[in-house]
Amino acid sequence: MTLLHPDSAERSTVVTSRTFVPVDADARSWPGLHGAPELLGGSPAIGRVHELVRRAAAQDGCVLITAEPGTVVESIAAELHRRSPRTLAAFVVVDCTLGEAGRLERVLFGVTPPDVPNDLEWVSADSRIAIACGGTLFLQDVHDLPAAVQARVARIVRDGQFRTARSAQPATFRLVASAPRGIEGEVRTHRFRPDLYRRLAAMRIDVPPLRERAEDVPVLASRVLEDICGAEGLPVRTFTQAALALLGALSWPGNLSELHDVIARAVRSHDPAGEVIQIEDLLAAVRLNPPTAPFVPAGNLRDARLRFEREYIASVLQHHRWRMSEAAETLGMLRPNLYRKARQLGIPLTRVPE
Repeated sequence: MTLLHPDSAERSTVVTSRTFVPVDADARSWPGLHGAPELLGGSPAIGRVHELVRRAAAQDGCVLITAEPGTVVESIAAELHRRSPRTLAAFVVVDCTLGEAGRLERVLFGVTPPDVPNDLEWVSADSRIAIACGGTLFLQDVHDLPAAVQARVARIVRDGQFRTARSAQPATFRLVASAPRGIEGEVRTHRFRPDLYRRLAAMRIDVPPLRERAEDVPVLASRVLEDICGAEGLPVRTFTQAALALLGALSWPGNLSELHDVIARAVRSHDPAGEVIQIEDLLAAVRLNPPTAPFVPAGNLRDARLRFEREYIASVLQHHRWRMSEAAETLGMLRPNLYRKARQLGIPLTRVPE
């Protein structure tokens, strides 16, 4: 089973236990990571996550998965679905960073016809919620849902049913969602609905960052290397022990996504005839100490300040993969203010190629 890596600002994917079908935007495949790569390793930290996934799979309530940026949370949600009795039904992924509220409402609920009863939420037969019935609906980055969409989701979770063209229907999907660590801050400031949070967090899985499970990095790195080589049609390669020791010693602020990108760069720059990735290959790919560009004065102080603000905000957005809530928290500003500042500085609000 191949997982899709969130590499686009607009994405919605319908997934079953056998196949992944892109529905909306373009998405780049995360090369060949079968199952849940985040669950590899034998550290106590990931052992606790295994136990929580096992417990959650045996139940049928909502689940909230929290993690730092760069964690492949979708793979954990897919593993939870695979281990559950719903494994043969649909696993539907909706990226909540799709954009404006109207678009997300259409993706999740479909188009509401005029003059329908308002006793229940209306759901079209071609909506993601309807498709997920009997299976699992995974809301990735649920904290980015606009308030109006949060309210509609919360109502369906509360009522346990919705209305379609036929009649009132039970909401038979299981709701799984992901959010960053510290989502409680958005709940306290009412940027995320407390009632929806309480229902989601009835079962919570906190995924540890790689720096808290350094002993797992070598096995994760070997798995990523194997999958990258397979995806690119290359002979199987391995790491030297020194290379694995280097990977295990780094803090990986970008977590598994960063680890993947570093290994991919090392593979592409490696001697095609070589079978072993050396520590020198990784040192070039990690870019531990990039050279400082020489300072060349240009413009007045105001121009320099604007250039700095634009470059800094753009780099923070890039680091958080253009997830506005996480970037705003890092910058110490409200999300609406970040949107306004980005527009003022001419920063595009969709992810650009790296």
